[in-house]
Amino acid sequence: MNREDKGEEEEEIVCLESFFINNDYQLTTFTFGSQVLQLFCLQSASTDFDLTGQLVWPGAMLMNDYISKNAELLQGSSIVELGSGVGITGILCSRFCSEVVLTDHNDEVLKILKKNIDLHTSMENPSCKAGLGVEKLEWGNSDQINQILQKYTGGFDLILGADICFQQSSIPPLFDTVEQFLRIREKGQCKFILAYVSRAKMMDTMVIREAARHGMLINEIPGTCSVVGNLQGVIFEITLE
Repeated sequence: MNREDKGEEEEEIVCLESFFINNDYQLTTFTFGSQVLQLFCLQSASTDFDLTGQLVWPGAMLMNDYISKNAELLQGSSIVELGSGVGITGILCSRFCSEVVLTDHNDEVLKILKKNIDLHTSMENPSCKAGLGVEKLEWGNSDQINQILQKYTGGFDLILGADICFQQSSIPPLFDTVEQFLRIREKGQCKFILAYVSRAKMMDTMVIREAARHGMLINEIPGTCSVVGNLQGVIFEITLE
């Protein structure tokens, strides 16, 4: 193959990558109790599994319903959210918390996340703008975790995750990441709140097992078990033993 043919082949491969990215975002209104949010998101899944963050998933609805009913638990808190996606949970939290850091690992998802934060801050009272940050974070990436902890030296009161347990391979690095955030604070001063949607028994078992392997206690928050999107959902509170 000569250089010209090779160049044409490489160019064709690069073009194919664009087929996986769907940017057909629609401004959508969500209501949680007295709280109304507007944000851009996809209405159906992308063709790339890695871009699931472009959607609002059932577990995020479960988490946000819980937040809207228990806003006093968040008052004045500092929060880091894992797998923020389009930002529906983190943005709702910003109405109650002193500081919110939204994270995701995918660059395309980070773009829409930042766009939604810009939309939110432009529509809200200026007092709601403070403390909304975005950071790139791939679970288990110690360099990225350390960069966040160096920037937010006091750590966080709460770690949030809404419907973030999809792939078995992601669960160990997820709990590795959670453990590092939990250990920055004194025991019991930081909690991991996980809105979990059960899609496979094997995943259910793996989440429980990984929590135990990392020296964590996992407890169902009473009254949070419900059906979301025809699936069983629950909110867990996870702390260090």
